[in-house]
Amino acid sequence: MNKKLIFGIVLGVVLIYFSVRGINFHETIAHLKKIHLGYVVLSLFFIILMQALRSYRWGIILQPLEKIPQFTLFAVTSVGFLAIAAIPARIGELARPYLIAKKSSITMSSALGTVIVERVLDSLAVLTITIAVLVLQDLPSWMIKSGILFFMMTMLMIACMIGLVWRRETAVKIIDRILRLLPGKLSQKVHNVIHHFIDGFQVITDVKRLLYLLFLSAVVWLVDVAAIYTLLLAFGFGLPILAAFVVMVILIAGIAIPTAPGFIGNWHYACILGLSLFGIAKPEGFSFALVYHFLSMIILIVLGVIFLPFNKLSIADMTKQMNK
Repeated sequence: MNKKLIFGIVLGVVLIYFSVRGINFHETIAHLKKIHLGYVVLSLFFIILMQALRSYRWGIILQPLEKIPQFTLFAVTSVGFLAIAAIPARIGELARPYLIAKKSSITMSSALGTVIVERVLDSLAVLTITIAVLVLQDLPSWMIKSGILFFMMTMLMIACMIGLVWRRETAVKIIDRILRLLPGKLSQKVHNVIHHFIDGFQVITDVKRLLYLLFLSAVVWLVDVAAIYTLLLAFGFGLPILAAFVVMVILIAGIAIPTAPGFIGNWHYACILGLSLFGIAKPEGFSFALVYHFLSMIILIVLGVIFLPFNKLSIADMTKQMNK
């Protein structure tokens, strides 16, 4: 079994234990019975809207390579996100590049490059929100240190991406020198993969399109905040909207590390931790975490299952596609 998977499962079990330790489940059920269903439906709407916006944004990133119909993008995104949650060891991250390569002339390596661009855009949006949260809310020192590390990693990713695009020939020459250490056929395969991978970064050379993508990324995460905030309203916690921003930032950090399938444990503990900063007791925080996790997962599962028959996944074939 993959070490990362084992670590994720163990960590998930540990965090679930700490999440439920000392909780009176009769209290939890009582809190769940008091939920305002109208706000829950609104939260569900925002969760679906976020997924639709993410698929639309991915289409903009893919456009320099090929224009993909929006329905195809949404279908592939739905199955891809289900794979990320369900397939262990982050193998699910390859699902979207693999599926879009099957449905277009785009290579899987290039599609993977576009996913990296997407991740950098997300990182920039979340980083901006994190800085705002650090200014507006007193947070534990470990969170401030994590924010600084996140900032450094994001800047490094951006620098590497810019270097690969604007100094492509120089970067490829350096990479080729390293690849000479590999056998001839393998070296050529890796060389081709890297070339296609860099093709996926093409969108960042178009300033107008890049600014639009930055705007879309901000909207995507503000919609996520709206989903969290409406669910906070459903529980009647009476918290400011800042609480939704804080919960989102901590939750993103919590599920970024290795997790069990479905983000079980990490998700719940992160929500409890975020809400505790605003004086919400553990039973109420756990109730919120349960509902938010359930809503998010049920959307992933339902949409993923609906589109799965049209987007067959093969983990073995994913690795073959990377060599094309």
